[in-house]
Amino acid sequence: MKNKAMKWLTTVPVAIAVAVSLAACGGGAAAPSGTPTDALAGSDQTSLDKYTTADVTPLDQIDKSQLGLLSEGTLTVGTLSDAPPNIFIDESGKFTGYDNELLRAIAAKLDLEVEFKSTGFASLLSQVQNKQFDLGSSSISTTDARRKTVGFTNGYDFGYMAVVAKEDDKVKGFKDLTKDTRIAVVQGTVQDDYVTNTLQIEPVRFEDYNTAYANLKNGQVDAWVAPSQQATGQVKEGDGTVIAESVVNTQNFTAYAVNSDNQALVDALNSGLDAVIADGTWSKLTKEWYPDRETPDTWSPGSKAVIVPKS
Repeated sequence: MKNKAMKWLTTVPVAIAVAVSLAACGGGAAAPSGTPTDALAGSDQTSLDKYTTADVTPLDQIDKSQLGLLSEGTLTVGTLSDAPPNIFIDESGKFTGYDNELLRAIAAKLDLEVEFKSTGFASLLSQVQNKQFDLGSSSISTTDARRKTVGFTNGYDFGYMAVVAKEDDKVKGFKDLTKDTRIAVVQGTVQDDYVTNTLQIEPVRFEDYNTAYANLKNGQVDAWVAPSQQATGQVKEGDGTVIAESVVNTQNFTAYAVNSDNQALVDALNSGLDAVIADGTWSKLTKEWYPDRETPDTWSPGSKAVIVPKS
């Protein structure tokens, strides 16, 4: 099982490194603004409970004709192609990863097909809200700011945030990030918000994880603040880089993004999620893709009613 789960480590190519300046990166999009989201402040159980439903609609009561799908019987999903182990394209050209395989299982409970389409994270939420996709699958942290743009399902995962640096660099963790540190982030992510608004440091923004990491390797930046899962998927032996620190973040759970007006689809996905939790599929996929990771005691997936089976 572990060999299967870790196969992505050797199959995802790293993009050709490109040098960018602070003025040029990010495609002209504005940095996150407003109230800072301190993603490393620790678990906020009150916030998690606030957005988690008490229960879900029984599967046999879901009316698929009311889901407002772009194509009848099919979930059209915007996702990334370069962020293993969560969301990526494997060597056969298949969209896969933990988030996407879990979504396939949820869709099966609803008797729906899934069609994945590649996009960039910076535009994903607006594309979901503009109905270019039925939903977004991209390890999306459900911050209050994002809830003003799109709707979210119940949580299916939590996250870690990491600092990646050169092996011999002075950056050994978050405490070493200063205004003199050239910090890479992927534009529009929680990591972008954290560096910009919590640390109040202007980062170097990139459109994808491959390019951010490539620029760390070639010395264009000093550190990369990334989701730990994606950092693990990029850092390989011989790269001259190291995951200097990784800190758990359960303040905002990870969920699928849905158009804010499509409550019927949110409810249906929540029902499917509870079903795959109850039958053990969630636990099986989590162990398959994260064989060495422990789930924090302060967090559990799905609605408040569902129980994760004991292994």
